[in-house]
Amino acid sequence: MASTDEQADQDGLPAVVSVTGIGKTYAEPVLADVSLALRAGEALALTGENGAGKSTLSKIVGGLVQPTTGSMQLGGAPYAPASRAEAEALGIRMVMQELNLLPTLSVAENLFLNRLPRKGFGWIDRAKLRDDAREAMAQVGLEAIDPDTLVGELGIGHQQMVEIARNLIGDCRVLILDEPTAMLTAREVELLFEQIDALKARGVALVYISHRLEELARVAERIAVLRDGRLVKVDAMANLSSDQIVTLMVGREIGERIDLGVRNIGSTLLKVEGMSRAPVVRDVSFEVRAGEIFGVSGLIGAGRTELMRLIYGADPKDAGTVSLARSAGATPEPLQIATPADAVKHGIALITEDRKGEGLLLPQPIAANVSLGNLRSVARHGIVDAKRENALAKKQIDAMRIRTSGPAQAVGELSGGNQQKVVIGRWLARDCKVLLFDEPTRGIDVGAKFDIYGLMGALAREGRALVVVSSDLRELMLICDRIGVMSAGRMTGVFKRDEWTQDALLSAAFAGYRSREALLHPHDSHEGETLS
Repeated sequence: MASTDEQADQDGLPAVVSVTGIGKTYAEPVLADVSLALRAGEALALTGENGAGKSTLSKIVGGLVQPTTGSMQLGGAPYAPASRAEAEALGIRMVMQELNLLPTLSVAENLFLNRLPRKGFGWIDRAKLRDDAREAMAQVGLEAIDPDTLVGELGIGHQQMVEIARNLIGDCRVLILDEPTAMLTAREVELLFEQIDALKARGVALVYISHRLEELARVAERIAVLRDGRLVKVDAMANLSSDQIVTLMVGREIGERIDLGVRNIGSTLLKVEGMSRAPVVRDVSFEVRAGEIFGVSGLIGAGRTELMRLIYGADPKDAGTVSLARSAGATPEPLQIATPADAVKHGIALITEDRKGEGLLLPQPIAANVSLGNLRSVARHGIVDAKRENALAKKQIDAMRIRTSGPAQAVGELSGGNQQKVVIGRWLARDCKVLLFDEPTRGIDVGAKFDIYGLMGALAREGRALVVVSSDLRELMLICDRIGVMSAGRMTGVFKRDEWTQDALLSAAFAGYRSREALLHPHDSHEGETLS
């Protein structure tokens, strides 16, 4: 591989930050001998499977983690930040997947938390604070939001844009963006891309971490691919196709199609009738058969997640019933589901979209997280049997191909894809008949995605009913037998595999917003959004 000096000389762009021989070891090595240069005015795409070392390398550059081996330079001088604050003072900024915002403070206060403008006697200059905030917010398209709005009152997408705006204030020499578009709408993504172009024109060096390969071609001039903690390729973005990038990431070829296996789709297993909770879900009915994968598509805010939560008993419903067949071929019988515990008791599990906030106990070991839904099988007289708990966890680690040092490792130390596998493994150990997947592959690399697709196929072949919510329409078209489309809280169409087209699915997604009902609820409107 070329040295960092040689890399910096190519195309005449100087290296802002150079890393040489960087390695990091925890219980085991996660980075080894990585050498790379970040150039002024250029975006470098950093990609690889979950657990490949992308976030660790970024955190080392951003001062959050200290390397075990190697050295760094900033502008040709030695660079070894002891903290994030020290790195930020030198112009190195990082927007992480986990937002670093205080929900009880205003947007303006979050933007200037460590540099609040002052006037006489040390009082905060509120007028200047609001003016400065409006200027910062305008850079990322947030002009319509009042700077005095509490951050906790904003949606996740807007919070992400506030975090980006905060990191653009002042002298920004390097900006690291870790999966920045995972929670953004199409409009917000385009605004972000425009801001990236402006930053490059100012000479800022950018690191863009994403699993969305189509975005990398739009944003980056070069790409660096990590696999198992090692840098396997650095090249011009234009020199590599998507298939070549995927092969470099996973070390094997992955096709565009997936074989979910031969399945015998049986009779109706799950039946949902008249499910409602105003104004987000309105009279939704559908059925899912044993062995079937049923997708739920729609725009952001269409009511998809809310529907899953109502079925699972996580939110109270205004009306509606959930019925389940107790045996093959039996007529589904209505269930009394008032809480998630009721749903689990009846064999219905939810893999939530917010795995870190709602699906996992991050400081706890894998064993505790897997056994959380299976306490009766690992406890004796109310006391958890550690031997049984570890055996259960090891079984799921093997079945799910979880990359870990063992059942005792804290879930928070795992990559996003491996964390998601732990959540799924919990419910596989429970042997639930119905599995509700809400954005199961969000923030997960392509290799882990295909692992999960294969797992879904295996679960369906066992005769389970799967309901999959996804913002990625191509994903649903790849894995589902039927797709139901949500729009403005209603299910506006159900399409079979041999009947759907992308145009038909998109038209159904917008149908509810064009109806008279949507006009009565303008706050639900999402005109201009598209499905990814």
